[in-house]
Amino acid sequence: MPKTGINIVMKQVYFDNAATTQIRNEVVDAMAEVMKSNYGNASSSHSFGRSAKAIIEKSRKIIAHYFNASAGEIVFTSGGTEADNLVLRSAVRDLGVKHIITTKIEHHGVLHTVEAIVKDYNITVSYLNIDKNGEIDYKQLKTLLETNTNVLVSLMHVNNEIGNVLDLKRVADLCKANKALFHSDAVQSVGHYKLDLQDIQIDYLAASAHKFHGPKGVGFAFIRKNSGLRASILGGEQERGLRAGTESVHNIVGLEKALNIAYANFDEEVKYIKTIKAYFINKISQDIPGVVFNGNSGDLAKSTYTLVNVCLPVAPNKSGMLLFQLDLKGIACSRGSACQSGSPKKSHVLTEILDAAALEKPSIRFSFSIYSTKEEVDYVVDVLKEFITK
Repeated sequence: MPKTGINIVMKQVYFDNAATTQIRNEVVDAMAEVMKSNYGNASSSHSFGRSAKAIIEKSRKIIAHYFNASAGEIVFTSGGTEADNLVLRSAVRDLGVKHIITTKIEHHGVLHTVEAIVKDYNITVSYLNIDKNGEIDYKQLKTLLETNTNVLVSLMHVNNEIGNVLDLKRVADLCKANKALFHSDAVQSVGHYKLDLQDIQIDYLAASAHKFHGPKGVGFAFIRKNSGLRASILGGEQERGLRAGTESVHNIVGLEKALNIAYANFDEEVKYIKTIKAYFINKISQDIPGVVFNGNSGDLAKSTYTLVNVCLPVAPNKSGMLLFQLDLKGIACSRGSACQSGSPKKSHVLTEILDAAALEKPSIRFSFSIYSTKEEVDYVVDVLKEFITK
C-alpha cells in the first residue's frame, strides 16, 4: 500500500524566554569564527595565545563600556549562578560581612548560597518583608541598614518569576549612605535594561549571556574596583586571579556579540516586545474571565516588559495536567524558574505572595522575545481557553 505522504506538523510556540533565549544567528557566526581561527589558550605566551587573549580583552572592554564601568571590573564566569556564588561567599569570607539582607523571592543561585554560608560562617540573615504584589519593604530595609554594621544587601533587579523591577538606585543609595555593600542578581535585566554603574553605585552585579540571545555557559560578575574579593575557584591566575580556569574565548565573544546587538537595536526591540506583552495581557483578560496576574506582572509600568505570570481559573483536579497539555500543543512555558522545573514543590516566589486558595490553582509564566508574535499569543490563549472550558 503506498504511503499517503501526509506529515502532520505541530505548531511550536516558545514562550519561555525567561528560562533561556534563542541564540541569534549573528552570535553563532561570531562564535564559530573564533572556534575555527582563534583556538589558542589565552594563558599561553605564543602568538596563538596572545591572539586569544587580545580577543578576550577587547570583549571585556566593550562590555564594560555599556555599563560605564572599567574593563578591570568585568570578570567572566560560567553564568549568573557562579557570579552570585563568587560575590556572596567572598564577601563573607574575605571582607568581614556579618549580616546579609535579602528576600525569600530571590533566585536560588542567591538563596541556596546564602543558606550554605549561614551553615559555614557565623553570620546573620534578614529577609525583607514582601507584600502581596511582591514588592520589598523599603522602610524595613532602611531600618536594618541603620541598625546593623558589616552588611551586604543582595536583591535581584528583575524577579525571574513575577517580573517585579527593583528600584536599583534607591537601594544603592541607601546602602552607600549606611556603608553597606550591595549585590544585585541582574540576570533577567542585563541586555534588556541599560544600567549606568557610575550613576547606580552597585558594588557587585551578576549577568548571564543566554538570557539575551547569547550562548549558555558564560556570564560575568561586575566587581567594583578595589573590592577586596578573592577567588572561589582556585587554580591559575585567569581573570586577574578572581576566577581560575581556561577562558572560553568563543563564549565570551558570543556574550559580547549578543550584547552589541541588544544595544544596537535596543529601543526598537523593547518597543516590539512591549507590544507583545500588552497584547497578551489584553487577549487573555478578555478571553479568560477570572485570570489573575501574579505580582506586578500585569502592569506594564511596574514590571518587566518580558514576562507575565498568570493564575488561571482551573479546578484543582485539572491543575496538574495543564503544563502537560500545553506541551502536547507545542507550547513552551513554565510554572516558575527553570532551575526548579523538575521539582514537585510549589514556586517559592508565589508561596510568599499568594494565599492558600490561589496556590491551589495553576500559575504559569509566559515570557517573550523579539521572536514572539501576536499570532502565537492568539494560539496560546485559544489553547488555554479550550483547556479551561472543556
